[in-house]
Amino acid sequence: MGALLTQVFRIILVLFGISTIAFFLIHLSGDPVLLMLPPEATQEEIEAFRHQMGFDRPLSEQYFHFLTQAVQGDFGHSLKFNQPSLDVVLERIPATLELTFYATLLSVLIAIPLGIYSAVNRNSLSENLVTVTVFLGQSMPIFWTGIMLMLLFGVKLHWLPVSGRGTWAHLIMPAFTLAVWVAPTTLRIVRSSMLEVLQQDYIRTARSKGLAEKVVIYKHALKNAAIPIITVIGFQIGKLLGGAVVTETVFAWPGVGQLVVKAIYTADYPLVQACVIVLALIVATMNFSVDSLYRYLNPKIKSG
Repeated sequence: MGALLTQVFRIILVLFGISTIAFFLIHLSGDPVLLMLPPEATQEEIEAFRHQMGFDRPLSEQYFHFLTQAVQGDFGHSLKFNQPSLDVVLERIPATLELTFYATLLSVLIAIPLGIYSAVNRNSLSENLVTVTVFLGQSMPIFWTGIMLMLLFGVKLHWLPVSGRGTWAHLIMPAFTLAVWVAPTTLRIVRSSMLEVLQQDYIRTARSKGLAEKVVIYKHALKNAAIPIITVIGFQIGKLLGGAVVTETVFAWPGVGQLVVKAIYTADYPLVQACVIVLALIVATMNFSVDSLYRYLNPKIKSG
């Protein structure tokens, strides 16, 4: 119970910090009223908008008002969509979660078999080839990988649509772009965990009993190496949400990542704040869930 309360307090503290940074960054970037209005706005229009948005109040009063409204889920109206910012963000959340889910699934399907293969065939030529090939994927910037896939499979071969959302075909390239980016980290954890487990006495005992190598690897070794693997996969989801900002922009995927980029370009700051805080809430909740799962799987971990 104490660990649960500590985790909840940490989530609240993280959200408070993120919301504070999001609020003050807007003011540090210049006069938000001048940034939001077109250059041809008159002085009367500027002052009227400043009063309407509450920017004529003292900064401390604006901050307190922002926090009290944010706690109630009110981030103000989006200037571009003319509707509550939170509603606009929530409409885009399913697309981002869909992309993140399938990118995570694909990265696991890449990383776990290759990680096991690398551990079992340690220091072999094939293991080195697998390691180099996979880590090339991580070395390439996300936007470059995405553009190369678009040029090859979309523009040249016409196999896949280059943008949008709607069918499985739309999902393949953005999910693969994200998966290639995070798979090497998971692969490295799988490999190191398997190497450690494969040296344990009970693995030697299992082999001495004459069990098939596949049974030893997948039933005994992988099961006991699973805790750090599950943990890193959970934390990777938060990383994927950050990477989704770039990927959604490249493939015009209609998620929160693309939305926040457009909101920044159009100086729609209420929408920017809502996007940042909602994404922070998802990442914090995911980290909390992974941490709780880790404590459940490994009770030796102390509370706090």
